[in-house]
Amino acid sequence: MKQSFYDLNYADLEMLLQQNTLNHSAASVLFNWHYKKKENTPCTDKIAKGSLVFFQDNIDFSLPEIDTVQESTKDRTVKFLFKLKDHYKVETVLIPFHNKYSICLSSQVGCAMNCSFCFTGKQGLKRNLTTSEIVGQFLQAWRWLATNRSGEERILNIVFMGQGEPLHNFDAVKKACEIFLSQHGTSIGVQKITISTAGYIPGLARWSQEIPGVNLALSLHSIVDPEIRTIV
Repeated sequence: MKQSFYDLNYADLEMLLQQNTLNHSAASVLFNWHYKKKENTPCTDKIAKGSLVFFQDNIDFSLPEIDTVQESTKDRTVKFLFKLKDHYKVETVLIPFHNKYSICLSSQVGCAMNCSFCFTGKQGLKRNLTTSEIVGQFLQAWRWLATNRSGEERILNIVFMGQGEPLHNFDAVKKACEIFLSQHGTSIGVQKITISTAGYIPGLARWSQEIPGVNLALSLHSIVDPEIRTIV
């Protein structure tokens, strides 16, 4: 089974190339091609023939498939339903502001937190998303903008506020953040990424140590009045 390119951060890709006695400079070329330029065709420029054969035989460059798209005529918000390889589906939302966009990413199929105010929590946790499925939401949404709203493909803020508890899927979310932050790739600023959490304690402990520069939004709900809820 091929490994997804989008599951690899920059260090992972360099290591993979070195382990297979291939020139690690291909990592920079591929990150530039697929993340900066956001191309979905195979990259053949400036990559040695041996590396090209290795990628063809061992690396999967496919992304989640857009199943349906809903556009708001009022504020131009766009909601995507992505179909994954196992036929599960997750939602992603593009929110326009000042001629730019924020993207709301999902991190799990369903959720294990069972918050009383959240419809996703009522579904229970089906599985975690992989890093490639998280990163793929961003890339596919960008490409949709390039095709359908040409000139507006500026996604400058990333918020993990879609389906799932991001800190419950910490490893995949962390690696997705590393890819988004990489100067070789999308180069999103660290203060432009926000993780929303219901307060999953093990994940909070890891966040403070492993990705402290990434913003945290804590969802609070009252034990006295279930209708009182806020984001801080």
